[in-house]
Amino acid sequence: MTRRLNSLRTAVLSFVLLPLLLLMAAVVALGLHEFQTQMENRMQEDIELVARSIRLPVASGMLQDDAAAVQQSLDSLFQIEEVFGVYVYDAEGRMVAASGPPSPTLQRRGEARVISETGSLGAFGEHRGRETFSFFLPLSDPAGRIVGLLQVTRDVTPFRAYVTQLQGQGLLLLLAVAGLFLVVVLFGYHRAVGRHVSRLMAAMGAIGDGQRGLRAPEDGPAELRGLAVSMNRMMERREASEAELEVQRREQVRLEEKLRHSEKLAAIGQLAAGVAHELGTPLGIIAGRVQRAIRHLPDGDPARKEMQALKTELERVEVIVRQLLDFARRNPLQQRSLELGTLVADLIERVHSRHSERAVEFYVQGEPLTLVADPLRLGQALENLLENASQAAASMVQVSWRAVPEGVELVVADDGPEAGRGIGDEQAARLFEPFYTTKPTGQGTGLGLAVVQVALEDHGGRVVLDRSVPGATRFVVTLPTDPGDLRGAGGDGEEVPR
Repeated sequence: MTRRLNSLRTAVLSFVLLPLLLLMAAVVALGLHEFQTQMENRMQEDIELVARSIRLPVASGMLQDDAAAVQQSLDSLFQIEEVFGVYVYDAEGRMVAASGPPSPTLQRRGEARVISETGSLGAFGEHRGRETFSFFLPLSDPAGRIVGLLQVTRDVTPFRAYVTQLQGQGLLLLLAVAGLFLVVVLFGYHRAVGRHVSRLMAAMGAIGDGQRGLRAPEDGPAELRGLAVSMNRMMERREASEAELEVQRREQVRLEEKLRHSEKLAAIGQLAAGVAHELGTPLGIIAGRVQRAIRHLPDGDPARKEMQALKTELERVEVIVRQLLDFARRNPLQQRSLELGTLVADLIERVHSRHSERAVEFYVQGEPLTLVADPLRLGQALENLLENASQAAASMVQVSWRAVPEGVELVVADDGPEAGRGIGDEQAARLFEPFYTTKPTGQGTGLGLAVVQVALEDHGGRVVLDRSVPGATRFVVTLPTDPGDLRGAGGDGEEVPR
């Protein structure tokens, strides 16, 4: 609605047609008013001339006390069509003679004296529903003394009706002219400006809605053509700039991603290679000898127990080495179709068996969903999340998933003590960094969540910490149901050697 009120067509009507119509209406109104004034003046002058024409005979008849002569003069005047009535009063205001209906104006004797003293007077009045105009003229003797008053009355109702008729006709004429002007102005506006502005606005609206390559029509008046040309040039420059910026942005993202992964892989790859080179052979020798010693020691020997503890620690070192290698080696994904519920159930059974001594319950909820992924890499990521949740939980771990517009959303939540205290902003920002852990020294390597993030990124997904639910530590995983031909490397799709 506001847009219509502020349109160019409304502006043309408001600032061109409306002032013209108002000026025309003012001229017509002034003309009718002037005509009415002139007609009233003419009518009053006619009545005055009629009254003055019998003034001397009536005054002479009154001085001679000749009532018949006065009445004759009045009757002769009453024959005129415009005269409604003629009346004569003496100096005291008493009616002496009359021709026509009773006097519609003079009601009290005092009025005759006042009119006689002030001279002639014209006044409008009403008599029996009809509007009248009366002219009063004093009657005097040769010495100038007032001897009476003459009243000539005219019916002005037909005159008023005629003026009203003229006003109505003038209004109708004005409305007709206004309608004609409106049609002419709107037609002229549409042909000269409106249609070109509409096409220009439609083109700009489509461009604003995201259509690329569309251009404004370069037609119409010179000003609109110049505006369209300027807008088209601006759109061309803008599209060229956007295309260039998009190319630069994608290249920058690709380079940053490549640099980030390269730095991580370089650092951890060197570390993993060094660990494998320096510790691999000694650990293998130590593990073999520990295994042989365990077999040769009797069950009750304290040394056997020590050897079992040593074997456990060696296995922990092997896990650390394996996690380093898992993080460093991002091989191409071996994708295939798999059922998410089956994969989660197998992983929960594996994690639960490792922590059977803890009274932690797993609650699983989700509809049957099928997605395309690497079962080993995805299973490794989800197993790490389940492992962390099982270790941190006080009594239960909840696993749920559902279909979302992006693909699949999976949530792993636990009710551990850390959930009650809440994870700080600094901790949340560093959770997925390699070697960062919130566990006590000796109980975590800080590589579990880093491996999760790498595996999910390779699948085109992501993992985030959700702190919106009090009393729970929630990790939300989002995966596409069909990630396509993804590679197990950085954003540029290059393979990372083993």
